[in-house]
Amino acid sequence: MTSLDDASDTGTAGVATQPIERAIEFIERSFAQPVTLATLAATAELSVSRFAALFRAQVGISPHRYVCLVRVRHAQKLLRGGVPPSVVATEVGFFDQSHLGRHFKRTLGTTPAAYLAAAE
Repeated sequence: MTSLDDASDTGTAGVATQPIERAIEFIERSFAQPVTLATLAATAELSVSRFAALFRAQVGISPHRYVCLVRVRHAQKLLRGGVPPSVVATEVGFFDQSHLGRHFKRTLGTTPAAYLAAAE
């Protein structure tokens, strides 16, 4: 089972330039809200296509995948704190509990319930 508690597990491939760092900081602050590629590109002061290419090259994954990783990392913390999965889902920006479950399993290889059972 993989854990996303370390920043190194979020896919960061190397040193990011200032525009990409601004976008990452925006994601870290706003992950629970809808985060669009256009918003991230504007935050980085780049065109959408240039931003997407630079982000993938510097971080190692797509911006959307990074947002999902950040959301799952925060979901892990809330779940460990005893917050019900249905509440966690909306708190971290997923549409509903099944949306959380799909991304959680894709990211960590386990469901939220199995993750909690293994953590006990």
